[in-house]
Amino acid sequence: MTSSAVRVRFAPSPTGMFHVGNARSLLFNWVLARQSGGTMVLRIEDTDTARNRPEWVQGILDAMAWLGAGPEEYEGPLFQSDYVQHHQAAIDRLLAADRAYYCDCTRDQVIARTGSDHKGYDGFCRMRGLAGGEGRALRFKTPDEGTTVVVDLVRGKPAFENALIEDFVIARGDGSPVFLLANVVDDMVMGITHVIRAEEHLPNAPKQQLLWEALGAEPPVWAHAPILVNERRQKLSKRRDRVAMEDFRAEGYLAEAMRNYLMLLGWAPSGDREIIPWEDIVTEFRLEDVNPSPAFFDVKKLRAFNGDYIRALSVAEFIEACQPWLRSTDAPWLPEAYDEATFEAVAELAQTRIALLSEVVPMVDFLFLDEPPHDDAAWAKAMNGDARGLLDAVVQAYQSIEWTAEALKAALEAIGAERGLKLGKAQAPVRVAVTGRTVGLPLFESIEVLGRDRTLARLQSAISRLA
Repeated sequence: MTSSAVRVRFAPSPTGMFHVGNARSLLFNWVLARQSGGTMVLRIEDTDTARNRPEWVQGILDAMAWLGAGPEEYEGPLFQSDYVQHHQAAIDRLLAADRAYYCDCTRDQVIARTGSDHKGYDGFCRMRGLAGGEGRALRFKTPDEGTTVVVDLVRGKPAFENALIEDFVIARGDGSPVFLLANVVDDMVMGITHVIRAEEHLPNAPKQQLLWEALGAEPPVWAHAPILVNERRQKLSKRRDRVAMEDFRAEGYLAEAMRNYLMLLGWAPSGDREIIPWEDIVTEFRLEDVNPSPAFFDVKKLRAFNGDYIRALSVAEFIEACQPWLRSTDAPWLPEAYDEATFEAVAELAQTRIALLSEVVPMVDFLFLDEPPHDDAAWAKAMNGDARGLLDAVVQAYQSIEWTAEALKAALEAIGAERGLKLGKAQAPVRVAVTGRTVGLPLFESIEVLGRDRTLARLQSAISRLA
């Protein structure tokens, strides 16, 4: 698409954390705007006053900025609540054209007439000529015949029989517009040409297309992206699944990795590629190539993606990326205990061993704590047999040895050989005594950075505990 007249919109509601599904919708809209030279409008749909909260608005802006869509990438934010006069004008036009009518039916009354709580509204008030009033909803008068065809770039041309579309509510009993109408009017006023959103909104598309046509405007180009599902192929639920972008960010996912992965939920680039530069995505992405089938949001795969992106950073970039976790007040060490030079010495080793930036903390905590972290399971696993005798020998050897990883390793290998132990077995009690864990950074490089005095003190402490 090359027309500079393309205008898309991202229209979240500030009623909770930023859902990964919203993030995917944002990216699809943003990419289309960028590749077409068009405009992405950010519209905050804030008319649900009971659930809206200002901090959720800021959360939307923060999440967008983290993903790379800062204020320079969109028009707005515009707020749906500022367009009330346009909503009312549309209501007046529909009433004047006899395309809407007032209804005072309750749900129980409709069920009593239809004999089912699964059937839609039966049109009872169509010919009653009710005037507006408290508790009287406004319904759109849908055509009794014909078919509404929604031309969808992802799904082709799904057709909906008008006779099966109930006379749906467009304004509540208090006069306020419902989502269906407000959404259409906002899109019309803002000049939106393409509506790209999740599949869950597809049932609304024929209703909204009828509203566009009734208000004398040409409907937008539709594109309904596939829903996101979990490993059980259930639609992602914020009550059951990990879906909040804020949580993923806090765990140490890189924005570039998240962006890349989300774009692959329903779309695939050319060739057998998955890790793909953002600019290549912008160049290659086509809505017509999006697969309409449900897309599996695989957290394990996302984690692997993130590990690849972490390893692709330069060491300097990795050190910088880790700072929010290393300098956090939630870190297990005192703020003054953190030493940048010490972390720089092991950063390259840590970079190849983590998939989330938050994992750097337990990887290096032993360097900044007065004592190694206590792990009873690790202690029980490593401190068996003649662990005390081995540690005594290590202390003796390490008191005067050249303090390099190579010399430290050679000494422990010799001590282990005297006891018939391979290096892996011999280093287990040393690792737990020094780092507190059975796995972590390469042991001898870690000991070299920790230093002779602190290493010997920890080995002596472990011997005392064994005694």
